[in-house]
Formats: sequence, structure tokens, C-alpha cells
Amino acid sequence: MQDQASHYDPTTIALHWLTAGMILVLWCLGRVADLFPRGLWRTNLWSIHVAIGFALVTVLAWRVVWRFFGRRRLPFPYPGLAHVLAASSHAALYALLVVVVGLGVANAFVRGFSLFDVFALPQFGDYEMRKPVTHWHGLFANLLMLVAFAHAGAALFHHYVLKDNVLQRMIPPRAPHHEEPDLDSLIEGRENGRAGRA
Repeated sequence: MQDQASHYDPTTIALHWLTAGMILVLWCLGRVADLFPRGLWRTNLWSIHVAIGFALVTVLAWRVVWRFFGRRRLPFPYPGLAHVLAASSHAALYALLVVVVGLGVANAFVRGFSLFDVFALPQFGDYEMRKPVTHWHGLFANLLMLVAFAHAGAALFHHYVLKDNVLQRMIPPRAPHHEEPDLDSLIEGRENGRAGRA
């Protein structure tokens, strides 16, 4: 059985992978949506992008609160410079995530975005700001993905090269495995029991 104390708590693990998955989906949608001609497909893809973006606001807020008030804290196995680099990369990820999400929300309201051509968000601010806000949103999103890939690469380096438990911490522990008794042993035990009673 794996040591529960060597893993983060289930909420931290779920929020981590949910955030990672949402970021990846959002980035991919942002890259491909404009490849489609104007019409239903492009409208729906951008609407999905915006809807997931607003959902990410909630996930990010929950994750920040949980990080400071609820999560299980585990010591970093490598002190010194390695710890500084790890902490800096985490801070950069959080900062970039806040900036990207903030610019995305601002972009949606500056445009008065229409979700699925059914519901239009209220339009705030100067409509002419939509192009520069879109530009900065995309730029910081690309930078976020670069840092996220570096973060993933470092986790894989820990797992396959250093062979430590850093990556394992963010994977749910396996349930204890109960071995099934061998059939031959069961038969032999029953026969011994019968022999003892004879």
C-alpha cells in the first residue's frame, strides 16, 4: 500500500489536473477556432472557449483559496537552488494563469461576446480595445503554455531520471491490493481439513 502522506490530498490533485486539462483545451481551441470560416463552427468553438474560460475563473479561485488554507503541505525533497527554481516556476504559473484568465474575461466583456448566438454578455469599456486585449491574451497564453510544458518536463525529469517521488505526489494513491488466494492452496487446505477430521 502506498503511503498516503507521500501524496497531495485528493482536492489538490483534482484541481491540479482539472486546471491543466482546461488550460490545454482552451489553448487548443484558441489556436484552431479561427481556422474555420465564419459561421456555426467558429461561433460554437469560440463560445465553448469563453464558457470554459469562465469556468476556469471558478476553478482558479478555488485553487488559490485551497492552496493557502486547505491543502496538504509536503516538504520539497531538494533544498537550495532546486527549491528556489521550483517555487519560482509555480509562482510564474499562477501569475501567468491569473493574467491570462483576467485578459480573457476582459476580452469577452469588451467585445460583448455572444455565447452560441443565444446569450450576449454586457459590453463594457472601449470596443476598440478588443484587438490589443486579444493580442495580449494570446501572447500571455502562449507564454503560459511554455512555462507549463517546462513544468511538465521537470516533473518527467524527476520521475525518469532522478527517479524520486515528486511526480507521484500529484497522482492519486492506489487502493490497497488484496491478492486472491491461489486455487491449489484452497483445495489443498480443504483436503488437509478433511484429513484432520477423518
